[in-house]
Amino acid sequence: MKSSIHPTNYRPVVFSDDQAGFAFLTQSTAQTDDTIKWEDGNEYPLVKIHISSASHPFFTGEEKIIDTEGRVDRFKAKFAAAEARKEQLANKAKKKSAQAAKKASTEK
Repeated sequence: MKSSIHPTNYRPVVFSDDQAGFAFLTQSTAQTDDTIKWEDGNEYPLVKIHISSASHPFFTGEEKIIDTEGRVDRFKAKFAAAEARKEQLANKAKKKSAQAAKKASTEK
C-alpha cells in the first residue's frame, strides 16, 4: 500500500442531528470549526448533520418528507388523478357490459 495517500488527521468528532436531538462521538477526518462539550467533559469538533438514524424514515418507520420544491405534492396529485381516471374507466366498462347483457337478454 502507498503510505502517503491515507489521511492522518483521524480524531474524535461529534456528529449532531439537532432535528432529532441525537448526537454521537466517532472517529473522523471531517473538517469543522464548531466545537461542543461532550458527555465525558472533553471538547470535540462538532459536525451538524441533517439526517441521522434517529430521524431517517427508514430507521424510524415514520414518514417525514422534506420537500421544498413541491415534487411530492405533484406526484400525489398525479397519482390521485390516475386513480380517479382508472375508477372512471372501470365504471364505464361495467356500464357497457351491463347494457350488453341487458340487450342480449331482451333479444332472446
